Amino acid sequence: MACDFWHRSLDGESIIYKKMADFHTPTIQDIEEARKVFEEIDPRKLFYRAATELVELTISGKTSLTLAEAIAVLLQTWNRPFYRYRSFDSQHFSDIDGLIKRYRKVLESFRQRSIGTLHYQDGEAVKKVFKSFEEVLGPVGAAKSLHLLAPLFFPLWDRAIARAYGLPLHKRGENAERYFHFMEIAKEQHRCLGGETVIGQNILKSIDEYNFCKYTRNSI
Repeated sequence: MACDFWHRSLDGESIIYKKMADFHTPTIQDIEEARKVFEEIDPRKLFYRAATELVELTISGKTSLTLAEAIAVLLQTWNRPFYRYRSFDSQHFSDIDGLIKRYRKVLESFRQRSIGTLHYQDGEAVKKVFKSFEEVLGPVGAAKSLHLLAPLFFPLWDRAIARAYGLPLHKRGENAERYFHFMEIAKEQHRCLGGETVIGQNILKSIDEYNFCKYTRNSI
């Protein structure tokens, strides 16, 4: 399925939309096939489910865990390469906790939203939050953490996926603009697929499974 994607740029006070490359948007059949492959090749899916439920329980006040601890469940499994030469120590927990407290209100508002509601006026807030998270967690860890905190609004990516979408990641702290462009692409994929959920789960998670199988693992 091909959809036209448009890049927004500013020229003074005018907003100019320029056509980007036609990125492939998976069909529902593509999504279904990718999900089967994903379940076969990635045993870490359990940690995503656990982290998602822990975040919900923490927000609802039904567990003694902090949000930083709930997020750590996913970071230490799905973002393991980042910690190869870094310690996940008490200071790191404190840094994550500080980010969540600093942006609590805006994150709570994003948690209530879908990627389908993304607007160019969200750019400043999104890029500010992403940059702060990225400086602590790297560009991949930032996306994963933000997705857990607002799962219908923030898409997931990794380096291979970003590169496949024409947004190769730069060094830590310099990818907020790229991530916002990735969100704009995800919004159009959401529109093309026509719904909030695909085969019974969050559409952003479904698209990520497709991207992971196709671009990260080259399995489809």
